[in-house]
Amino acid sequence: MLDWLVIWGVAQGAGLIFKPILEDLAKDAAKDWAKDILKGIPGKVFEKLKKDDIDIAAGKALKEFLQLMQQQLKVRCKLPEGEIKEYTGDIKKFISDKSVKETLGKAFDISCEDLNSRILEDSWQKVQLKALPAKFNWELLTEQYFIQVQELLEKSKELHSILELQKLSNIETNTKEIAGIVADFNLVKYQEAIRECYGNLKLDSLDTTGYAYNELKLWRMFIAQNVREVHQVLPQVHELPKEHLKRLRESDQVETEIAAEELENHKRVYLEQPIRSVLDVVNDKQTYKYIVVLGDPGSGKSTLLQYLALNWANSPLDNVISLPIPLLIELRTYMRRRDDKECHNFLEFFHKCSGVMTHLNQHQLHEQLKAGNALVMFDGLDEVFDPGKREDVITDIHRFTNDYPNVQVIVTSRVIGYKPQRLRDAEFRHFMLQDLDSEQIQDFIHRWHELTFSDEADKVRKRERLHRGIEASKAITELAGNPLLLTMMAILNRNQELPRDRAELYNQASRVLLHQWDVERALVEDERLDHKTIDYKDKQAMLRQVAYSMQTSDKGLAGNLIRDSQLENILAAYLRTLEINQPRQAARVMINQLRTRNFMLCFLGADYYAFVHRTFLEYFCAWEFVWQFKETQTLSIEVLKQDVFGKHWQDETWHEVLLLIAGMIEPKFVGEIIDYLISLNGEEEKFINLFLAAKCLAEVRNRSVIMPKADELLTLLQNLTRYEPCDDGLSQDDKEIQLVEEIRTQAVATIATTWQDSVDTKTFLQKIATVDEHPYVRWIAIEKLAQIYKDNANTKLFLKERATVDVNSNVRQTAVEQLVQAYKDDSDIKTFLRELAIFDKDSDVRCTAMQQLVQAYKDDHNTKTFLQERATTDKNLFMRQTAVEQLARTYKDDSNTKTLLMEIATMNDDWSMREIAVQQLAQAYKQNSDIKIFLRERATADESSVVRRTAVFQLAHAYKDDSETKIFLQERATADNSSVVRRTAVEQLAHAYQEDSDTKTLLLERATVDNSPRVREKAVEQLAQNYKDDLDTKTFLRERATADNNSDVRWIAVEELAQNYKDDPDTKTFLRERATVDNNSDVRGPLVEIVAHAYKDDSGTKIFLRERAIADADSYVRQTAVEQLAYAYRDDSDTKTFLQERATADDDWSVRRTAMQELALAYKSQSELFDFYHNFSINDPFKGSHDDIIPNPRRVALEIIVKQYPQHSQTLPLLRDRAENDPDEEVREYAEKQLKRWQG
Repeated sequence: MLDWLVIWGVAQGAGLIFKPILEDLAKDAAKDWAKDILKGIPGKVFEKLKKDDIDIAAGKALKEFLQLMQQQLKVRCKLPEGEIKEYTGDIKKFISDKSVKETLGKAFDISCEDLNSRILEDSWQKVQLKALPAKFNWELLTEQYFIQVQELLEKSKELHSILELQKLSNIETNTKEIAGIVADFNLVKYQEAIRECYGNLKLDSLDTTGYAYNELKLWRMFIAQNVREVHQVLPQVHELPKEHLKRLRESDQVETEIAAEELENHKRVYLEQPIRSVLDVVNDKQTYKYIVVLGDPGSGKSTLLQYLALNWANSPLDNVISLPIPLLIELRTYMRRRDDKECHNFLEFFHKCSGVMTHLNQHQLHEQLKAGNALVMFDGLDEVFDPGKREDVITDIHRFTNDYPNVQVIVTSRVIGYKPQRLRDAEFRHFMLQDLDSEQIQDFIHRWHELTFSDEADKVRKRERLHRGIEASKAITELAGNPLLLTMMAILNRNQELPRDRAELYNQASRVLLHQWDVERALVEDERLDHKTIDYKDKQAMLRQVAYSMQTSDKGLAGNLIRDSQLENILAAYLRTLEINQPRQAARVMINQLRTRNFMLCFLGADYYAFVHRTFLEYFCAWEFVWQFKETQTLSIEVLKQDVFGKHWQDETWHEVLLLIAGMIEPKFVGEIIDYLISLNGEEEKFINLFLAAKCLAEVRNRSVIMPKADELLTLLQNLTRYEPCDDGLSQDDKEIQLVEEIRTQAVATIATTWQDSVDTKTFLQKIATVDEHPYVRWIAIEKLAQIYKDNANTKLFLKERATVDVNSNVRQTAVEQLVQAYKDDSDIKTFLRELAIFDKDSDVRCTAMQQLVQAYKDDHNTKTFLQERATTDKNLFMRQTAVEQLARTYKDDSNTKTLLMEIATMNDDWSMREIAVQQLAQAYKQNSDIKIFLRERATADESSVVRRTAVFQLAHAYKDDSETKIFLQERATADNSSVVRRTAVEQLAHAYQEDSDTKTLLLERATVDNSPRVREKAVEQLAQNYKDDLDTKTFLRERATADNNSDVRWIAVEELAQNYKDDPDTKTFLRERATVDNNSDVRGPLVEIVAHAYKDDSGTKIFLRERAIADADSYVRQTAVEQLAYAYRDDSDTKTFLQERATADDDWSVRRTAMQELALAYKSQSELFDFYHNFSINDPFKGSHDDIIPNPRRVALEIIVKQYPQHSQTLPLLRDRAENDPDEEVREYAEKQLKRWQG
């Protein structure tokens, strides 16, 4: 008896949730259910089929359909497996429906062009089955099923011969009738050849040892990348790091002799180009008839063209006459045949050349091309190395577009070495393939594991591991944007772990880029380099020495920079060891190859090179140290510790190199390095030594050898989770508080990641997530628990508990976010979020719960209803506002949303609700013609000035190109009774209509006559910023700086004068005058600071500051002058004396304290100042009690002495005296506390 499940491929399709349906059908094999499905095959053919053939074909087709249904529900709709299983009974009913069987069966009819997805969708509803998720796409499902059945027809031995006869007959008949094409223009054979040649993903250049990926279909793995249009193709725009622009400006040298500023402009213009899908560009034939697709090696240029060819080859056969025929020409092959005199042009190449997948009659092809019925793709212009021959190919391509002007043409090339002018002259537009973004990377990883793993648990485990490995390493994330390297990661991840095993990834990646990439393509670039003598291992050795040399430069590894002469010397020296003739000439050729073919080096201009990926600089540098340590043994473990780790542990640009070294040497040596790092005092460096030691430990696969050292390190890090800096009795400032928080949270995170396999770590995290007194420690512990132990049965319950009972709202919010991230597919989470969003006592927690609910379950129709309810009935304003925002952003396409927002914007009693509704309406529906009218009505009629202001702002942004908007803004800038609205209208007029002559006139008027200082202030500011080059603007600003009766307006005027006209000789005099005579200290004080900064090098500035520090009547101005003197002139011999004099002579305590603090800062620990601080701490006349707002200068003096002179012989006696005799109790207590520290 036949095992139908095996024959249908169900046994191999592990993870098929709907397998029970097929099991039931297998039991009913004796019945005629399969005939009902295959009735779509024409009668004459159907009659010749055996029952077994029918059962096999129908079963396989249904298996494909069920797999695609499952993929829609799981991948597109994000349903958990439990919810998917609930559809099993409904789907069984569905496929039993007559209209469904008829529709599925039509896929077997070769005259059918496509299936009607509407029939399937209507049938689902007609049978009254459980509703499918909103994102379920019947059209996509039907199209994919149709393609799968077409493949099935080609592969089925029983069906193939009969169907092929009919196909050939139909094709021959149709083509003769329509185009008069003779038999040797065989499109069926051509389709088959394309599928055979390009159907499978090509992994020849990658090491796939241990698993067969040969059946991995390209069309199932292809991800359409994004592109940016390139208007100026300059290689250095795409390979030039920003940090080297300064060097270019200084030397004025780049490869194409373009100024650095112009180069930066080209780069900016390129990055401003919109990103779009490459398929959108290709499919828009009218706009983009001639295209050049540029990209890096492995970026997917060839795969794109192969996918386009396969798309045609998988189309229904009756469509092939109406669809453009893809002609994919690999230019390296074409040029070889051309050189061998096998052909003279592209048509002859297809007609008769060896190596062509299927010959196509050139005369018939000519007719098709004349009719524009082709898509011609020239792959690999860069692979034609000889410059003369490359020019010949470009000439051939240009001639081809002239001969066949109706044909769409695509050319691909690497960007390095590409010269665009000739093809640009031929009206080709250029596009650069972009790296895969994070979403595309995730899509690739998901597809890869779905198609290459049969064991469900192993699939999920390896998929999540690869996700974590990429996210955990910035270097790996950068490489993952390249499809070739991402594929390599997926292969490597099967048996190795990233990022721990990343050194092996880098090794394989460098091997592919340096050798196998071009060997597989049979490319040899230059006869001066014998590829049999110089292999990829030699290139790796040379790059190790290059990277090692770069780390010894002035900028070290941070620079990623090497002179071409130094690079040439290193390569030539190595080539001499291989006894290469003319090694210096060979080195120059090698440099070019490493740049143009191997994608390792890039040219920066100004005679400098760099590694394209910093990752490879770090890897080769680390490898060279390891090579010297292990292979040549010229580097001892002591030198490795002292000279490599010892010199660089504080430099984070070196950390990746140090970690790679740790990952490539034996564990016992890593133990010695950890012991060395632990021995260092790293408190001044935020304990970076201990955190680096933990990262080194994480590189060790077998820790048993160094377990005692690992345990010691763990104890030290656990102590850091409770870190307290040495108590000097001073209150911690914000910077110190932030430092403590950073150290504690980093310690928690480090323990969680480095010891995640230990049974004690989860217990440790749960404990501190519950009992630690600091909220930030609790939330980082919660975050790590959720991320690392989400598969643990107790973690979800623990997170729920923390989300409800923790006393700190930020901690509860973190728990909510982590719950959703880890368990959103669990059925109870949605209910939990809804309850939390209603009942939690803290509005921030409720808002977070509501936001997470929308983010995770926006396709659930109940979520929208819940938001509508919260937006209108919640008692908390913040909740209502957040609900409105979420509605507008998530459900703007729902007709009810706009209606509700307009109702809130007009009728809600709370002005802040009306404001946010107006804002969201403008942003979500600005394309709707009625919104402009609605905003204008709100900008005039709403009783709240805040709502009117928001409406004015949104109008200006959404409709500035509307002629009526300017007039409306002008009216609001003068007529509205609120200064808030007038101010906004003035600002938006200036931004949107700067070039309009009326705008400046209105600003001048508002800056002078408006009765609100806030409006005048804004008008002055906009005049200065938008019309600074007008001759009368400076005069107007000076007039406002003196004549306006409001100090804020005067301040804006002088500030704008200083910013825009500081080099004008009159400005300095004017600013000094206003800093002296203005009657408001809030003008004089900031002006003193401006004068000090703007005219520091002016000889009169120091005199001016000293005069203000003494003569100004306001202590704030005197204080500012003292600060600026100390900052700008600390190196002047008399500044110290002047500060001492102000610290004792000024009659205001704040000036005296400031002068003393500036002394301590500028002249730290100078012995001659001790007596001054000593006397000050006793004699300053401050009366009152010290606190944070009004600090006692005597207490401040004591703090300075304790910090800067702890060993001075008079420090202890002074503290004893102050502890007993200071009139301020706070000072006495401070002195007493310090004495106890000393004596303790």
